[in-house]
Amino acid sequence: MAKYVYPAVFHPNNDGSFTIFYPDLPGCISEGKSLENALYMAQDALTQWIEAATENNISFSPASVIDSVSHEAGEFVSLIRADVKDGRAVKRTISIPKWMDEQVAASGLSLSRVLQEALKERFSAN
Repeated sequence: MAKYVYPAVFHPNNDGSFTIFYPDLPGCISEGKSLENALYMAQDALTQWIEAATENNISFSPASVIDSVSHEAGEFVSLIRADVKDGRAVKRTISIPKWMDEQVAASGLSLSRVLQEALKERFSAN
């Protein structure tokens, strides 16, 4: 898992919501209904933006130093962390009993999907 930290600019809106943008990452913009929600949305936007860039082999600039990020009066800058999982598929060789393989084939299941679902459940339980 790769970890990224980027400065985000939080712009307060008249209705109490916040618009968030990342000066270093073009098009990485989000909005939150409250400050708490905006912080959550900022992390989610950063994670999704980096995952999409990585998946599409798009390079992006390193994070700016927080003190160098310009912002307008009333706005504030905060560092946001994203833990990005590499979602690219990898091939693995596995062994299962023949009777299981026959049942998988007969039922039309995708062995890859079943294994992924089981592993996700196992890892989320920890």
